[in-house]
Amino acid sequence: MAVRHLLFRHSPEDQFCLAKGRVATSGFPMQIIEIFKSLQGESSYAGLPCVFVRLAGCNLRCVWCDTEYSFKGGSRLTLDDVVSEVRRLSPNGGLVEITGGEPMLQEREAIPLMDRLLGEGYRVLLETSGERPLDRVPAAVIKVVDVKCPDSGERDTFRLENLQFLTPKDEVKFVVASRMDYEFAKEFMREHELGERVGSTILSPAFHKDATGSRDVTNCALDPQVLAEWMLADGLEARLGLQIHKFIWDPATKGV
Repeated sequence: MAVRHLLFRHSPEDQFCLAKGRVATSGFPMQIIEIFKSLQGESSYAGLPCVFVRLAGCNLRCVWCDTEYSFKGGSRLTLDDVVSEVRRLSPNGGLVEITGGEPMLQEREAIPLMDRLLGEGYRVLLETSGERPLDRVPAAVIKVVDVKCPDSGERDTFRLENLQFLTPKDEVKFVVASRMDYEFAKEFMREHELGERVGSTILSPAFHKDATGSRDVTNCALDPQVLAEWMLADGLEARLGLQIHKFIWDPATKGV
């Protein structure tokens, strides 16, 4: 069975496509949008080199989503295909993020991938909305859960049962576009005692969906300075997060 990889290097000038035939050798094939190496742009791991494995499909439609190209399409790759490409991009171990879309829509395929990468010595992050069950995620995987705020258009999609599966190595993120979003995040943190559950809680200003060109805060739906001042005034025990890849590269650039 022939499959086709679509892979992106982190530099826009170096983007390339690689097509090659491959016989499926193990596991269930998964639908992959892209595999690329860049700097981690979010979470407490921001700034570190990271291989990103982006799975296809998402059941949410956040109003400022910057990865709508992941909703459909991609290539059918086997577990061996994906691991081989991760090894090529990062042969000496390191950080790997499994993301989407919503990667847990392909739970049957994603869980063995996480296990395999952990077994090969990689540190694995899972970026998820928490809308799908997280009980089968391997214990060593670092879950970065993006709880949707009201202005996203997907409020209350987080599955509250998943709180019991969060640990001090995991992180919860809120993308904030307004004071209403900020108050929602603050109340969620208080009500669910996130400070006792997870190692890091992150508030990140939303970017405009059509952001392009300038690499500065004019592309933010909420000025980071305003968010920082709210957090300081309230003494909020949380981290201010910026999507640093959108300040390094054009915010519209894919595969970074």
